[in-house]
Amino acid sequence: MAGVSLALENRVALITGGSRGIGAETVRLFIAAGARVAFNYRQARRQAETLAAECGGPGRCVAIEQDLSSPADGHALVTSAVRAFGRLDVLVANHGIWEAQDAPIAQMAEAQWRRTLAVNLDSVFGLVQAAVAQMDLQGPAVHSPAAEGATAGHIVLISSTAGQRGEANHADYAVTKGALISLTKSLSSELAPRGIRVNCVAPGWVVTEMSAAALDHPELGLKIAAGIPVGRAASAREIAGPILFLCTPLAGFISGEVLNVNGGAVLAG
Repeated sequence: MAGVSLALENRVALITGGSRGIGAETVRLFIAAGARVAFNYRQARRQAETLAAECGGPGRCVAIEQDLSSPADGHALVTSAVRAFGRLDVLVANHGIWEAQDAPIAQMAEAQWRRTLAVNLDSVFGLVQAAVAQMDLQGPAVHSPAAEGATAGHIVLISSTAGQRGEANHADYAVTKGALISLTKSLSSELAPRGIRVNCVAPGWVVTEMSAAALDHPELGLKIAAGIPVGRAASAREIAGPILFLCTPLAGFISGEVLNVNGGAVLAG
């Protein structure tokens, strides 16, 4: 008997922040599922080029150098992805910044606040706007967008537990991640009738370069693990898997969902 396949043959995905961490694992899984993938990087050129080569090179996977700190940057990246592969079926907005040093609100610099909002939110607006325009242009994958499994595209926004419960001393980051949850719900209502599924994945602590300082701290790391019922932080692949699922036909009836992938740390409906 044939197994169940999470297949994305003939689909093109754009994954932001794809050179490392959750993004890199998501790139690998989408390639394994049969998709062609474009991803962006800002500084990690060597890692990005190595990953693209590992995943099949120009015909299957391309790394695009693109800063993401404005709506115009988001538009530019979508344009580059479509130029590379001729279409766009999936957008995964995974990129983001988080200031490792605590910044109480009374001392937080305005420059930090505006930089975090620019990268984590403004650029997502541009990405989504350009991606939706491209998906509308292409139309649904089959004749009727109401048919089972028929979609004109998938958008997955990556939020965080910080967007659900807040994050003391990191209000800038929490605000952006909460906004992505609201954006998911707004876009779902707007775009589902047009065949575009919009969902959100909200990870908790994940073992990545960005979280290493906190997770490796001898006291803080133990405190973090103690607050997760599963008892540990996630691997990047454990976040990439749910992202992939939401972009397959098996998730064709899921729209506007915030999928918590946090080891039970935050139980939010």
